[in-house]
Amino acid sequence: MTGTETRDARPADLDEINAVIEAAVMHWELPERVRRLSLPMLQYDGYDMDGYTFRVMEAPDGRLAGVAAWTEADPLDVPRGAGGLLLHGIYILPQLQHRGLGSALFAAAKEAARESGASGLLVKAQAGAEGFFVRQGMMKLPVIDPDRDYPRRYWLSFS
Repeated sequence: MTGTETRDARPADLDEINAVIEAAVMHWELPERVRRLSLPMLQYDGYDMDGYTFRVMEAPDGRLAGVAAWTEADPLDVPRGAGGLLLHGIYILPQLQHRGLGSALFAAAKEAARESGASGLLVKAQAGAEGFFVRQGMMKLPVIDPDRDYPRRYWLSFS
């Protein structure tokens, strides 16, 4: 499935976006209760369609296979003096993972960040996804304020 094109999400995609997220989250290596309690915080509603940029990838059968969402990063989360986009998440249907879809969606987010004039791309990674983001060239940011800094922040600088 590598080489599959991404497209901008449409409001009509929202239910299918959330179904992809649910399938992906319920496949994470976490206790079932944690996955179930986390899911509502990771899914989107109609208001989010205005605040986030969404890119989706369709499977050959026309259903959504993956989704990525991003927005402007909080200046306190990125390296000092930098501005960036926050990659809120990349979610791929479990049966289609490890086929290049996540990398294609990551590339779309990286391209959007560069086109926006951002100095980099930030992600607050779920523990099981850290290796993926390292393979994409991202570097782990140090925790400066343990009360504020998310411990698995990764940054890809464009400079």
